[in-house]
Parts: sequence; C-alpha cells; structure tokens
Amino acid sequence: MEAGIIELLLRGIAIGAIATMGIGLARGQGGPSTRIAGALFCAGVAAYVINSSPTLRANVGWLIYPVHLMAFGGMGQFWLFVVTLFEDRKIDWRTLAPWIVLTVIGLFGNVVRAEPWFSTIWISHNLIETGLALHALYIVTRSWRGDLVEERRKLRGPFLAATLLFAMTLSAFEIGESLGLRYDWYGFAFALGMAIFCLAGAATFLQARPELFGAVLPAKPDDALAPADRALLAKLETVMGPGEAWRREGLTIGSLAEEVGVPEHRLRRLINDGLGHRNFAAFVNAHRIEEAKRRLRDAAHAQVSVSTIAFDLGFGSLGPFNRAFKDATGVTPTEWRKQPSPIS
Repeated sequence: MEAGIIELLLRGIAIGAIATMGIGLARGQGGPSTRIAGALFCAGVAAYVINSSPTLRANVGWLIYPVHLMAFGGMGQFWLFVVTLFEDRKIDWRTLAPWIVLTVIGLFGNVVRAEPWFSTIWISHNLIETGLALHALYIVTRSWRGDLVEERRKLRGPFLAATLLFAMTLSAFEIGESLGLRYDWYGFAFALGMAIFCLAGAATFLQARPELFGAVLPAKPDDALAPADRALLAKLETVMGPGEAWRREGLTIGSLAEEVGVPEHRLRRLINDGLGHRNFAAFVNAHRIEEAKRRLRDAAHAQVSVSTIAFDLGFGSLGPFNRAFKDATGVTPTEWRKQPSPIS
C-alpha cells in the first residue's frame, strides 16, 4: 500500500511539473509553432502519466477519453516539439502526421482486442515510437554545429539526450509488455522516472530566454555593432555576395569562418546578432532563394527546370529547395514563376 501511495505522489508531481511547463510554454514569447508544439507535448506527457496508472484511469471519469487521445500520440507530440524547437520548422500537415498516425493506431488498438491483432497493433505502435525517438536524436545532432542560438546549442546535449534515452527505454518496456512481459517494479520505476523528467524539463525550459523558443530577434542596426563587427560583417557580405560562397553544396560554418578569417564562434554570433538568423542553413538558403527568385523571373532561364535551378544553387535535392522557397515567399517555385513580374 505504501509503495502504491508513493507511486501516486510521484505521478502527481510529474503531472504538476509538466502542466506548469506546458502553461509556461503556451504563454511564452516564443514563436507560435514552438509554443503550440510545446503545449501539446506537455499535455501528451501528462495524459500518458495518467493513462499508464490503473488507479488514475479508474478515477478520472469521462476525462479518460481525451486522456487516451493525447496519450496515444505522445511520441508524435515529442517529435513535433523537437522539429519546431531545434529546426525552427512550422506546424503543418507534414509535422503533424506522426502524431495523427500514432493516435489512429492507438485508437485501433483500444478497440481491437482479439489476438493476434491486438499484440501486432501495439508492437507496431511502439516500434513507430522508437523510430520517431531515433529520428529526433538525428535531428538534434545534424543541425547542432549550424545552430546560431547559443542557449539552444547548450541545451542539445545534456537535456535532450537524456530525454531521448528515457523515451527509448520506455518504448522498450512497452514492447516487452506487448509481448507479455510485466515486472512488479515497473509502475514505481516509471513514476519516479517521469517525476525526475518533468521536474528537469520545467526547471530547464521555464527559465530559458525567449529566443530559445523561436522568438526572432531583429538584426542589430549597423551603428549598434562594434566597429570590428561592422568590418567583419562587410567582409562576410563580400564573401557571400560577389564571392558566391553560398553556391557551394555542403558549405559549413567552419569552412566559411576559415574563409572569412575569424573563429567559428565569433562568426556564429555575428550572423545571429548582426543578421538575425537562428541557424546557418537559413542564412545560406536566404542567399540561394534570392538568386532562385531572380532566375525564375528571368526570361533567359524560362526553359530551365526548377530542379536544375535548385541543384545549380547548391541544394542537394528538390524537396529542401521547395520547402525553403515556400517558407521565404509563401508560394512554390513553380507558382512564383507563373506570377507576373512586378513592373520596375
């Protein structure tokens, strides 16, 4: 009995901490996508803490239905939070798809009880969760070096790695349960882990600066920059403008810093503070998109395919080019080309 009471107390601590974090994120000063994704993630975690306890499930009444809906897609909500926080992606049907798919599969698993379908559905659900956790880890690592927001760079390693490790361990336990393996200590260990996880999350995110969550700070005016930074910015613009460094596929902030002749950390700060970019890819793509806009309206390039223009400007594939172009202009490259050119 005492162990059961302690477990409920730990779950209550977890729910309280993650609810506080969710409210703080939703009311914060960050970008709308990160605020929405953060609030959804926190709601999903709280729902999962409730849904995984037979005692709590039996005492929430009709609220068990929205709890089920939020809990089924929890890893999809986590993945959504990761891509909006660490890649500055906006919420759209592509970023919502994993959450929706997991929720639908979970609903099927809640209705279909006959074997072998029941086990197959939940094993599939848990494998997708594990895949999303691994992909989230990949997202964190692939954009690490190009991150221009110092606080976000510092956050990547310690907290998110621990979070993903916990999520993957949790998925492994769930897969074991789906296969008929159940341990008496699992409920207490889960509640303890969730309490630590939620308290750490609340402590980390509620004291973070707004720019961590996608709040775009305006670029500093030239007169607000130190003379040395103004000179460095002019040199950078020469390398990126007439020098067309942006055209090179695979350009890194390290190689650009070497060409400009400054330490990488100083160039990162300059691009973030002086130009207002949050990641290096966005900085490079801004130059590429400007050239793409010009070529798509240029009669001399009227017969050149969109894919050829994308590859020539340094994009490795058409998909990233289309996404970057639409994010910058609101339309696809093809739609941009069809629009009448503005009168000079």
